[in-house]
Amino acid sequence: MKQLPKIDANIPLSTLNDRMKGTMAEHIGIEYVEIHPDYLKARMPVDERTFQPLKMLNGGASLALAETLGSMAANLVLDRSKYVAFGMEINANHLKPARSGYVYGTTKPFHVGRTTQVWEIEIRDEEGDLVCISRLTMAVVEIKEDALRLEK
Repeated sequence: MKQLPKIDANIPLSTLNDRMKGTMAEHIGIEYVEIHPDYLKARMPVDERTFQPLKMLNGGASLALAETLGSMAANLVLDRSKYVAFGMEINANHLKPARSGYVYGTTKPFHVGRTTQVWEIEIRDEEGDLVCISRLTMAVVEIKEDALRLEK
């Protein structure tokens, strides 16, 4: 069985969190909390920013957390001076409501290929119960212009 590439875990969490400034992820309170060669973990508050009208976690907010995590992790396994990964498709199953506190998302790779990647994202509540499971497919694109470089 082929070994999957590892996430570049030498990047400080503060650097990842700084990249979120001025984005939707910052607006809804997503924060990276752990980086490891095999996974990336973030948390998101369950509050007025992420509620649906019944005062529970909105499924769209779960997808925003899943895509934020999977996209960052996908780019952390690439040579970021040559390639960038973009989301192509995401799906999710919402399994249990969350009403308060935080949810924690953890992403791990299923497939890391030359032109595509597939990432699994589990979202759990503070008790560790599975709230949502998601799968994100990423396109890997060669960088041809400076505007796409992540390292600036």
